[in-house]
Amino acid sequence: MEKQKDRELSKMFGYAGNYHVLTVLGCILSGISTILSMLPFVCIWLVIRDLIQAFVAGDISLATESTRYAWMAVIFAAASIFIYFIALNCTHLAAFRTATNMRKTAIHHIVTLPMGYFNQNASGRLRKIIDDNAGLTEGFLAHQLPDLTGALVMPVAVLVFIFLFDWRLGICCLIPMGISVIFLKQMMGGENAQFMGKYMTALESMNKEAVEYIRGIPVVKVFQQTIYSFKNFHAAITEYEKFASGYALKCRIPLTGFTVTLNGTFVLLIPIAMFLLSGIRGQVAYEDIVLDFLFYSLFTPICATMMNRILFASEQLMAAKSAVSRLDEILKEQPLQETKHPMHPDDTSIVFSDVSFSYPGAKEKALDHISFEIPAGKTVALVGASGSGKSTAASLIPRFYDVQSGAVTIGGVDVRNMEKQELMKRVSFVFQNTRLFKDTLLNNIKVARPDATREDVRKAAYEAQCKDIMERLPDGLDTLVGTGGTYLSGGENQRVALARAILKDAPIIVLDEATAFADAENEHQIQLAFERLTQNKTVLMIAHRLSTIQDADLILVFQEGQIAERGTHKELLALHGIYSSMWREYQTSVAWKVKSPQENSCMVIQADKGKEEGKHEESTEKEICVK
Repeated sequence: MEKQKDRELSKMFGYAGNYHVLTVLGCILSGISTILSMLPFVCIWLVIRDLIQAFVAGDISLATESTRYAWMAVIFAAASIFIYFIALNCTHLAAFRTATNMRKTAIHHIVTLPMGYFNQNASGRLRKIIDDNAGLTEGFLAHQLPDLTGALVMPVAVLVFIFLFDWRLGICCLIPMGISVIFLKQMMGGENAQFMGKYMTALESMNKEAVEYIRGIPVVKVFQQTIYSFKNFHAAITEYEKFASGYALKCRIPLTGFTVTLNGTFVLLIPIAMFLLSGIRGQVAYEDIVLDFLFYSLFTPICATMMNRILFASEQLMAAKSAVSRLDEILKEQPLQETKHPMHPDDTSIVFSDVSFSYPGAKEKALDHISFEIPAGKTVALVGASGSGKSTAASLIPRFYDVQSGAVTIGGVDVRNMEKQELMKRVSFVFQNTRLFKDTLLNNIKVARPDATREDVRKAAYEAQCKDIMERLPDGLDTLVGTGGTYLSGGENQRVALARAILKDAPIIVLDEATAFADAENEHQIQLAFERLTQNKTVLMIAHRLSTIQDADLILVFQEGQIAERGTHKELLALHGIYSSMWREYQTSVAWKVKSPQENSCMVIQADKGKEEGKHEESTEKEICVK
């Protein structure tokens, strides 16, 4: 465990790079400042000593030296503050660089991870780990570390000063400090030593659920599910409260003991001083004991301040170590392995050869020994129920994940043996959930090919049926869209995504539920964009709306991670199996229509059941009268 802690500290300082020298310098200056901060108390005691001696002797001139000690106290205090100011400047510069390097290292590593990693880790959690944990480390290095250094230097000086005057009174000051250390270990050691990691996990979970809850508020309001939708967020809050309050309850007795013993020095100091005074004979010795007692009375608050600094800094040290450890978890995630001997595909054909795949931590296989081929220039559609493995299969082509067994090849080359840049150039992936950046419409489309001209972007937008969008927006292509910008509907977002894919002009197109959020008008526009996008391309299409895949060269029906049926639209209908049933249900759902009869004020809802090839079924009608 100690080696683990040392490793975390070493990594923390490693992020500072050459700036770690400033951290060391800041800690040294903080130690010097701590020693200087104690000297004014000695000077004040010397002033009090001279004044008492002058008062006893009845000659105020004997206290002339007290003025010099008073000025020395001011000088030492000013020097301590100035040096501490320099120390904090040093540690702050190093802390800023450390936090910056932590964020940069994490972000640079994240972009090398497969896309599937982000499906498994919510954005709220990742933001919490990278941003907030770097901030915790920054705070510790900037403030708590120099304070901790000063607090650890102070005991050495305290020991010197305590035994410099009266060792008996000095021991009275040390006993409470020793007992307080025992209570401090109880708070920071044992089970409590593991608390910070659990606490940070609960905090990340609460942050993630808060983000998801806020994003889902429109849906929650529409369906009036506020109470039920809040349960996950509430559970995360409860889990966080359990760790936070649990730790507080565990620490209540040690913290009370720590505070009482640390501030209870006078419980021993006063009786011992009185005992010593009662056994003394002689004016000089009596004055010495009184003066020594006054010194320890002045000096004791310093000891309490020192121990409180150690307590607070120790807690922050636990948090900083946990922050480094959690950031390290991200850095341990393996990026996509780049082949040392890249190969180049002969064409754009895609072959799945006995592919099996399981998501990290899942017990069931998402894909179980599937095999199929998409010849170059052909279109293959994947259909099936949600969770059947369609999107998983599609995500293996651009290497969002790597297969556990079997192989996915493009032009005869395993995708794992292709350079990442070449693979990305060959594949365009249109997601179900399209994300637009807070930028202009021009730059949102141009992200697919940064070197494209404005005319290239405009042409791609027109071919993606975005003409009406550009005409509606106040500044056309230069209108700010996305978060904080002009709102676009789901179908319009999809057309912008298709414009990106058209501009990229990759030979392989993967469409994952590209019409999922489109209304009837937008779906028609998207279908027109599909015709342009997929022309002479190798296409893998996933769709729930079966009307979009009737002309596919091959349709694969997925069920529980396996291919249950395969064939063309006509061939699958002739099987009267899963696809045929899906087609009937789809035809029934889209055939519902409303008409107003002229003879009365009622409305007739008519549903023409699925009309398969060579088969006719009667239509059903329901009459609804509007009063």
